[in-house]
Amino acid sequence: MFPETVNHPLGRKLRMALIGGGGNGFIGRVHATAAQLDQRAVLVAGALSSDPDRSRAAAAAFGIDSARAYGSYGELLDRESALTNDERIDFVSIATPNDTHFEIVRAALEAGLDVVCDKPLTTHVDDAEQLARLVGQSGRVFALTHNYSGYPLVRQARAMIEAGELGEVQSVRANYIQGHLCGLSPGAVPPRGAWKSDPQRAGSGSLGDIGTHAFHLACYVTSWRPTHVASTLRTFHAERRLEDYGHVLLRCGDALGCITFSQITHGRLNDLSLEVDGRDGSLSWQQEEPNQLVLRRFGQPTQIYDRHPKAVYTKEPSRQACRLPAGHPEAFLEAFANIYRGAFNGMVALRLGQETAAGSGDYPTVHDGVQGVKFVAACQASHAANGSWVKI
Repeated sequence: MFPETVNHPLGRKLRMALIGGGGNGFIGRVHATAAQLDQRAVLVAGALSSDPDRSRAAAAAFGIDSARAYGSYGELLDRESALTNDERIDFVSIATPNDTHFEIVRAALEAGLDVVCDKPLTTHVDDAEQLARLVGQSGRVFALTHNYSGYPLVRQARAMIEAGELGEVQSVRANYIQGHLCGLSPGAVPPRGAWKSDPQRAGSGSLGDIGTHAFHLACYVTSWRPTHVASTLRTFHAERRLEDYGHVLLRCGDALGCITFSQITHGRLNDLSLEVDGRDGSLSWQQEEPNQLVLRRFGQPTQIYDRHPKAVYTKEPSRQACRLPAGHPEAFLEAFANIYRGAFNGMVALRLGQETAAGSGDYPTVHDGVQGVKFVAACQASHAANGSWVKI
């Protein structure tokens, strides 16, 4: 929970630069808010648009001084690298279209910076694997914002499964259902995210946009590393060139998983849900009601776990993910901030020369990013092969 005084082991806040996220962008503002929520970082620089003039003009809305409002990420990295150690940025947050992640991440690592990047990691498996090698060689902290793993009760579910409270996990179902494409009229240009319908820029449609979130959530909670997928993808909306609906089967040893994603389901907003079936019980969680986790056992009353940092049933990972007393809802921004919190722990440890510099497992790493890109590629290959099983 929020401490009365913020502890800064380095004697200062970490200095942040934001790349992308200006204009009508949504996720850039989320990054800026989440990163600064715990008062451990401060946004001091930015390259907020691919258009130099718009990039500089957007800086004031983020509280960035005009002297550190840059026209491009290249200019940002060059100018910041020329500053003294007491001034230059510590890390960059990347909130740009999918096809730009590879080049920006590589440049930031080569500049000696830690990186927080929006998902997916890249649009190509080879690029993702190259970035994983670069992160390892650089020794820098790299975090990928699969933010749904930051919810306290998602971490509670993971801890309960690790403790064997469900017995052997037999299956998992993760669904992410939206409906915003139903409101996209023929010929209309969406106010933000128009690039998501461009195959060259996005790499995939709803599969990469929200399907990867469902996949990561399923893997995170169960500690699974699925080996094969079988998928069927569809494009229902007339204005889309990429898939907007799909079903994916997962195989992990003898266990099975199922993912459904949609952005064409009327009336649905951000309906991300997770169900885990174990030999001795089952768990279910919904992102739109994130402060409750449901446990069911055959012949016993249904148990509802509330987000409660002081309850005896609350596992330590869940307790550490809470900021507010029980009864005060915590949600999207706080979960996002938990990813940053984990990354910051790694950044501070790195600067203090501690062995935990690469992170302690409380944030998604570059390896989670590689797995997500492989998942997308395998689903696309399976669909092209009429739903055959394909190795991830």
